[in-house]
Amino acid sequence: MTNPATTDVVDLLPGLTHAVITITGPDRPGVSASAFRVLSSHDVQLLDVEQANFRGNLFLAAFVGIRADGLETLEQGLNETLSQYNQRVSIEVGEHVASSGQPRSTHVVVMLGNPVNAADVSAVGRTLANFDANIDRIRGISDYPVTGLELFCTIPNYTPGDGKAIREALAELTPRLGVDLAIEGAGLTRRAKRLVCFDCDSTLITGEVIEMLAAHAGKETEVAAVTERAMRGELDFEESLRERVKTLAGLDASVIDEVARDIELTPGARTTIRTLKKMGYRTAVVSGGFVQVLEDLAEDLQLDYVRANTLEIVDGKLTGNVVGKIVDRAAKAEFLKEFAQDSGLTMQQTVAVGDGANDIDMLSAAGLGVAFNAKPALKQIADTSVNTPFLDSVLYILGVPRSEIDDSDFKDGTYRKVPLH
Repeated sequence: MTNPATTDVVDLLPGLTHAVITITGPDRPGVSASAFRVLSSHDVQLLDVEQANFRGNLFLAAFVGIRADGLETLEQGLNETLSQYNQRVSIEVGEHVASSGQPRSTHVVVMLGNPVNAADVSAVGRTLANFDANIDRIRGISDYPVTGLELFCTIPNYTPGDGKAIREALAELTPRLGVDLAIEGAGLTRRAKRLVCFDCDSTLITGEVIEMLAAHAGKETEVAAVTERAMRGELDFEESLRERVKTLAGLDASVIDEVARDIELTPGARTTIRTLKKMGYRTAVVSGGFVQVLEDLAEDLQLDYVRANTLEIVDGKLTGNVVGKIVDRAAKAEFLKEFAQDSGLTMQQTVAVGDGANDIDMLSAAGLGVAFNAKPALKQIADTSVNTPFLDSVLYILGVPRSEIDDSDFKDGTYRKVPLH
């Protein structure tokens, strides 16, 4: 069966032939109105239209039905009318212009870099061509704090195995080009995302909460020793966390407030959360850190869900114990599923963002898993990786242009552009 999305559904009227009219020139008010007035006067059947303005340059294309014997007078009328606007008119006639139909992109490749240059686009184009993928259109999506491009492409006869192969091929380009590359399915699946869940340490915030607590308590050496044992594989995550928390026994609980005040958000985090909330997304943070430290931050950002470990406090002192079940790798994935169910969403509508091996299950369970400045083990299973220090890169992967983010922030008085150098 032919895919209806790839065929033209408007029937050509009897006696007409297909044609594509293109009009290019400087963008000015009145060009479109004048062009369509001429088409109307020549009884042209309008089948499809596309218009774009690129930095003051107009491109207007119309797929139409015309009478072959009226082509010359139509072209003359367009040229006479539009010459006052310095427009160039071209008409291509014949059934060949209708044979391909309007492209319906199957995938979107997002390029993020500082900068993205012509050689980078060429390399990505060659890689896509190796999979018979055709680039249908390209648009700029960001000029700050990184340059971002979206490449809408069509991959014929696509299979899930192709997706893995293309993703791996693009991943091999990333270190060579110094550009982050993400590929997603186009269409409703991409736009249906409605919940974004973030890891906390080194993702939503710049530091590690347990290390910040240790630093305030003068326990850095003890905590570092436990961390080293965990890195050697002598301890799993739960054992490592409990051992590190033990070093905090006897500390005054006021250290929690001190650390909470010192937390620094990852650049772009506040913009990311604010923008997602405006768009109707649910937002969440799941952390192997501690809920007492994150409560104020979660309230400030108006996060919908927060899950983290709970430090035991008795008589105003930390006991060195954690209350309840540890938020580990498996628990993070379960919490994501809980949030989706509570929000009435499918897992395909969720996004998870993290940086460490502890986030593997969560990113694997999400509809879109984003590895943010991540460890190699997480990058291997993630749908896409971001290696820039700016968390708002996640918005570009979701297809949100920087211009729309800035326009919205300007209207509500939250716009702020921080110099990068």
